[in-house]
Amino acid sequence: MPDPEEAVTSLEELGLTEYEARCFVALTRLSKGTAKEVSQVADVPRSRVYDTIERLERTGLVSVQQTDPREYKGVPVETACQLLREDFDARIDAAENALKQLEKPESTEDEGVWAITKREHVTERVVTFLEDAADTVQYLIPAIETVDDRILEALASASDRSVDLYLEVPTEANREDFAAAVPEATIAVAPDLERTNDVRGQWPAQLLMVDRRAIIAAGIRESDLPDVHNEVAVWSYGRDHGFAVWIRELLADRIADRDVHR
Repeated sequence: MPDPEEAVTSLEELGLTEYEARCFVALTRLSKGTAKEVSQVADVPRSRVYDTIERLERTGLVSVQQTDPREYKGVPVETACQLLREDFDARIDAAENALKQLEKPESTEDEGVWAITKREHVTERVVTFLEDAADTVQYLIPAIETVDDRILEALASASDRSVDLYLEVPTEANREDFAAAVPEATIAVAPDLERTNDVRGQWPAQLLMVDRRAIIAAGIRESDLPDVHNEVAVWSYGRDHGFAVWIRELLADRIADRDVHR
């Protein structure tokens, strides 16, 4: 049997007040209704139905028929859900904008070395760094399977912004695949990446440096499940601590020693 209380709770979670949710649910159950009828079905005091219906009308969830007495009609459920979805998205956008104004990406807190233990979070960090790239990207990819469509799109977007991209991949076939996705990138075939060794059940996955500052070094770790692997990483946004200095020098040496192919 349908549960009106469940519907009321769901609407409250989307931002409606209890009375607004109860009145709208009541009108959904009625084809149309007077304030008295809405009050009886919604279990809302009749004196509160009027101001509640006015708020619902302003949000587009209820229409009012100017009869005597007035009759109210809720919009179709599909229309109501679309309106609520748009309002919810607008709230999220407002929260995101407000929070971004509070961010301090240049703070010393970002200049430490941070760990990531889930594959999807590694990908998110790689994409974030690529989206922020302004000058250069250096990207070593021993484990090609770690590069998904989101990363490829972020590389292509960086290329469109005239960011210099330097990639190293294990095989010529890998080079051709990346060249098709990011034709303006400089791509080197580095066979040594294909010969990486595992250490205690882990082996290199990807190493990214953006603008000679933002760095993420990721590895693949075996799991207890068959054919399942987890990606783990450390990342840094700092320029002057030891981790960043070492990675910067090591990547500079690789570029100097590598035969580069377009």
